[in-house]
Parts: sequence; C-alpha cells; structure tokens
Amino acid sequence: MKRVLLSAALAAGVAMPFTVANATDLEVTHWWTSGGEAAAVKVLADNYDALGDNHWVDSAIAGSGSTANPIIISRILGGNPMGATQMNTGRDAEELIKAGLMLDLTDLAEEEGWRDVIRPAKLLEACEYEGHIYCVPINIHSWQWMWLNRKVFEDNGMEVPANWDELVADAPKLREAGVVPLATGQPWQVDGIRNVMQSAIGGIDNYLAVNGDKDPEAVMSDENRAIWEAFAEAREMVDDAYSGRDWNVATNMVIQGDAAAQIMGDWAQGEFAMAGQEAGVDYDCLPGLGMNPVLDTGGDAFYFPKTDDPAITEAQLQLASMLISPETQVEFNLVKGSLPVRGDVDLEAANACMKKGLDILENPDNVLPSTEQLLDSDTQGQITDLALEFFSSDMSVDEAMERQKEIIEQAM
Repeated sequence: MKRVLLSAALAAGVAMPFTVANATDLEVTHWWTSGGEAAAVKVLADNYDALGDNHWVDSAIAGSGSTANPIIISRILGGNPMGATQMNTGRDAEELIKAGLMLDLTDLAEEEGWRDVIRPAKLLEACEYEGHIYCVPINIHSWQWMWLNRKVFEDNGMEVPANWDELVADAPKLREAGVVPLATGQPWQVDGIRNVMQSAIGGIDNYLAVNGDKDPEAVMSDENRAIWEAFAEAREMVDDAYSGRDWNVATNMVIQGDAAAQIMGDWAQGEFAMAGQEAGVDYDCLPGLGMNPVLDTGGDAFYFPKTDDPAITEAQLQLASMLISPETQVEFNLVKGSLPVRGDVDLEAANACMKKGLDILENPDNVLPSTEQLLDSDTQGQITDLALEFFSSDMSVDEAMERQKEIIEQAM
C-alpha cells in the first residue's frame, strides 16, 4: 500500500498559475494554540481569505512540534495529506522530500526573488534539497532568550539580573520570597534550556564544534563542562510541579510574578503582549542569557504536500506567495513575537526585545544554525533523552559528558 501511495504522490503536483475561478478550501495544520500564537495564526488566515480566491481551513494540533510532527508525517505517508503544514525550519521534512511527497516551490521562489530578500540565507538553504526549494520560511524564531519579571526583583529589593550568573545568585532569596526562580515544563522545554546554554555559556565555537563538526573532543572540553554545570544549576531552580507544564503556562507564571524567569524562545513575547505587558517596563529579555548574545536561525516554515488536484496546487502556491509577502511578514511577526525573514521590511513598530534581536542579526557572526539544521532527528532525540534524564536525577556532569560523547560519535 505504501509503495502505491508513494508512486502516486511522486507523479503528482505541477506548479500552475493562479487561474482557478472557484474558491478552494485549503486545510492548514500547525501547532500554534496558545493565546499569542492563535492571534498570529488569525493574521495568516485573514490575510489569505482576504485574497478572495481560496479559504484557509484551520487544523490546529495541540502540543508542541514533537507531538505534531508524527501526526503530520503519518497523514502524508498515509495518503491523507493536508493542503499545507507548519514545520520547523530544518530537517524535519527531509524524508518526505526525498520520497517526492512535497511540492517543489522553486519556480515560485525564483519568480518572486526569494533569494534576494530572505535573510539570513541559511533559512532558505534549509528549505533546499538537491537545488530545489520545498518550503517557505515565515519567521526567525530563536531559543536564546531569558525572560524576567522586573517587578519580582524590584519588589524584593533586588537588582534585575543582567545575566544567568546573577539569576543563579538571586535564587535563594527568590525562594525565601516564595517565588520560583526558573519556570519550565514539558520535556522539549527542559531540553531547550540546555540547548540555549550550549551557545550562551559554551560559546559559538564550542556549539559549532559539537553540533556541526560532531567533534568528540569538543564534547569533553571545559566549555562543554560549563554548559552541563549550568544545566545542573537550573535543575535546582525549578519547582517540584514543573513536569508536563505547557510552555505558555510557564510564561504566565513569569507574567503573574509566581516565577522570576523563564528560558524560552522569542515566541514568549506573544504571551507578554496578550497580557498587556511592556518590554523594558514590566519584563526584560536577555538574548544569550545576557552572556553571549547570539541567536540561532531556527523558526517556522510551511510545506505543501503534493496533490493531483490542480485547484489545490494553485491554492498552495497562492498561500506560499502570501506568506512571504512584505505585508504578511510585518503583521504576522509583530503579533507572533518572532523576526521576519525578509530583510527589506519596515519594523518601526517593533518592541524593545524585537529590536535587540534585529540588532543581533545585523552581524552575521552572531547568527547560528539551529540544532534542527545541524543534527538529524535521531541524534536530537538521543540528546533530548539524555538532557531529561540528567535534569530529573542526580546524574553527574562527568557521566552526562561521557554519554553525550558517545551520541555525538555516532551522529550523522
């Protein structure tokens, strides 16, 4: 059955001009379900419907990408594809592309000059396979941020921390005041903390040596040891009930003052905005944990499964074009809290945290490829499992490093 489905899919899907007269319902899957995320999705749906030709049919999948990706992939392989789907910018769809199941967007990308406006270039390169483009990067989301409730510190007679070390030093006093020093939750959030520390504490060179070069010696370095030691500090700063908590619930703990800080990607800004919080007044943001202000070039992209229905193919191409348009890029990213992938748009309305991110991106040396772009899904999974075991136990730093070394030695 799978061979029949793959053969049919390989033969389907030819880029067509936008000429279909009747509106087409296009199902779009994604995992944006928090308050801020839902507001951003509405921007996309409204802008697409406003074109007047086709209709966005929303199909949200509760949970994170780790929950949604298997569902998305299973539907496509099972012959029940959606019209379009959000996935992370990286290698998540690599096997589907190799199988010929995703729509080739190269002609549209060349016609609209995507290579001339998308920055950093690695975002579009992550959508390429054998010289063809298979996705539309829609934003730059970076993990390398720490969010702080300013009033928690000010009300308890403390200076607002400027970096990770200062937060660690404040942790005992925060606990005395009944405040959780660090809010976190589900497994991917915990692993995210360690990932952020890879570049923020270990530095760019170590980050690239471990994840890019797959260098075992870099895993055993003093720089990498410092990462695991900081991760050990983090596991002492969370509350006993952290396990399984949704990321936006953890963000709300910071907003409400129940927690002092959260290490989370810049999508957290959408939650602060929904709560009427102002950057630099109610909350602060520290790129690179205030220690090494670099950002990765992760984010979200939309893929389009192949179809033998010309109307759906045209609707897919129209959506792809809209997602990259200057108007949508500005409106969507201001609501989402992410940065636009276009370097030619006006973001005067950006808040203080977004402007920090934009300033960082001005220097290419500050831009890192995400772990999704550097490591295959199997290696990512093994590292995540190790991080979770370490965080929920008294595993030593030495043992964690040895086990990470074994994983990296086998990485593709």
